[in-house]
Amino acid sequence: RAGPGRGRDRNPGNDTETTETETVETEIETGIPETETLTLETVIEISGTETETPETGIPGTGTQTGTGVAVGSPGPAVRATHSENSQVKKSQHAEEAIFYMNCRAAYLTVLKSSLENIKSKEQLSLVLQQAGRNPSQKTINKYWTSETTSLNFDDFCAILKKEKPATKNELLQAFGKIDTDKAGYILHDELYKILTTRGDKMTWEEVASITNQADFNCSGKLDYNKFCELYLTTSEQCCKAARDRLETDPKLRQQHFGNQSENFSEGISLPVSKPSPRVSRKTDHKMPKADSRAPSRPSSAQSSKASTSTTVTVGASSSRNTKLIVEPDTMKEWQRAQSRGCFYLEEDGEIISHKYRLHLPQRSALCVTIKPFHISQAEGKSCHWLSVDTALFILKENETQENLQLVSFTELQDKEMFGWRGELGAGVYWLLPFTTGCRLKKVKTQISGEAKLVWRDEDGELALTEEFQAALLDIFETIDLDGNGLLSLEEYNFFELRTSGEKCDQEAWAVCKENFEMKKNELTRQGFLDLNLMEANDQDGDPWDLWVTLLSLGYNKALEMTEACPFVIDICAERCKPRIKAISLEAGGSQLSRAVCRSVVNKGEPKVLDGSDNIFIYTSRSGSRITSVIENKSENKVIIHVNNEQSKNCLNNRGLMVFAVEVAPKSMMVSQHVMALNEQEEWIYSCVHSLVC
Repeated sequence: RAGPGRGRDRNPGNDTETTETETVETEIETGIPETETLTLETVIEISGTETETPETGIPGTGTQTGTGVAVGSPGPAVRATHSENSQVKKSQHAEEAIFYMNCRAAYLTVLKSSLENIKSKEQLSLVLQQAGRNPSQKTINKYWTSETTSLNFDDFCAILKKEKPATKNELLQAFGKIDTDKAGYILHDELYKILTTRGDKMTWEEVASITNQADFNCSGKLDYNKFCELYLTTSEQCCKAARDRLETDPKLRQQHFGNQSENFSEGISLPVSKPSPRVSRKTDHKMPKADSRAPSRPSSAQSSKASTSTTVTVGASSSRNTKLIVEPDTMKEWQRAQSRGCFYLEEDGEIISHKYRLHLPQRSALCVTIKPFHISQAEGKSCHWLSVDTALFILKENETQENLQLVSFTELQDKEMFGWRGELGAGVYWLLPFTTGCRLKKVKTQISGEAKLVWRDEDGELALTEEFQAALLDIFETIDLDGNGLLSLEEYNFFELRTSGEKCDQEAWAVCKENFEMKKNELTRQGFLDLNLMEANDQDGDPWDLWVTLLSLGYNKALEMTEACPFVIDICAERCKPRIKAISLEAGGSQLSRAVCRSVVNKGEPKVLDGSDNIFIYTSRSGSRITSVIENKSENKVIIHVNNEQSKNCLNNRGLMVFAVEVAPKSMMVSQHVMALNEQEEWIYSCVHSLVC
């Protein structure tokens, strides 16, 4: 079996979504020296040293429309916990702010505006260098394929998130693989031979430009300790010069908008609109304080031609209890179908989940619910995912799978459960799970130590630790979609696709049957544990593959599920037996994006931007969520400025209080999703959308 999570490398150059950008009209002159031609990746590739890709949060973007929502509170019971977490959140927010500033500073050093796209490999290489990276041609080709025509600012941020800057230890370790005598230097003849024949091959002239540098060359030798110091110094100088220019240029500073792609923000073309290639990515979605990230109002917004604001007040406790969804007395005779599933966070922040097909043999009254799944084995542990919002969009299949029509969605809420009640005709329906990303997001947490996965008994035999076994049993509950306590081949293959990118065929399943405990041709819990023990034995106790499996399933090194949210779907039908089947495990894509936008437009009251007849803002509240959608009916793209600075006790899926978003002609897109930061306290959602241009 391939290492879990491998073979799923994403290429930003091939992804397409509506571009969300900010406005900067200042011309930039570069004049900053490029880093040395010798790349870290060249040395690493030659030496065989591997590096890990960091996980860095990228702040987001948004939009503006006045919408204020005040949600009452039953009391301040959770304020103490909220206070304890404030310092951690401030630290995380500060890291995000620094990362975003560095992205923007580097981009504007090479391009005139963050609205301008990267048009060539050479530009991509240069802008990465200004951000402190020194990419090889192999890395450039990874992000700029034969299908890539341009990359925008969002793509650039996503690439920086994946490509970590070199550290001194990494460089020294890589050079040390070549310098087997540990002399601290490499002969020029050997350097010429290696760099011109292996890895990302360099020309003789390029190598000569390195060996002629007096700072780290002497007597036909390259002192790689000095080279590394100069490399890192030059890299930091590039970053610092870019940051200084951003900080000192008032025009750039007041245009410091946020920019981010979010899972369901792609434009929905009314006729057809062609989005630019871009990368899906996600930020750590905390709304910063007004004084810690963006200026109170960028100048472009102050001079904007049109704006609108809306205020919505929600009564106390109403965000968690809207209506009793399930009525046991009236529904106890109804027929039921159930399936489990899970939301998973990808490395780039995209959220994927199971998708389902529902078959109804005849017309019937129906009750559909979705909620986070409380795993029994997790008793006594902190279940982070239980606070994640969930929803289910119901789409009718008309002739083909591609032709889906939105029927409804689970807008009723009772505590953590979301539901829908109504009547559906006979036919095939698709159920698309959804979460806003407000609470399921990448968060850096301090972990005291790495959990131990395996140990050896007194006879030297490998065994799984109790803690690891408990985590595996939790995973078993998550992937046991029908909840019968056994894993079918179909259920197991969802696990394999998530962790290794491969499927288990019938022949391999037969081998499993011979080696691991099964019942009715399905894998038992003990069989699942034994299978993982076998993998540990295959690696002679090395836990690396096991960790890749765990990380791909949303676990951290403390064996806590922090980047996944298991859920359970219940279908109750009055007059027939409903059948539900998981079909795929993937991102929601354009179908879900359309459904989200359409649900808001159908329910929300349209507000026209004052002074503009073709731009509409829709705001809709469903339970504890508020979503706004921008519709651009004009023939031209528009840039909308969004200001949430008057909001209190809120978090959104964008991560910024102030941002700008570009909406393509004849299209609509999600502006933002907003929820309460602390549901036990009053929260006020107040947003202003303004037309920039």
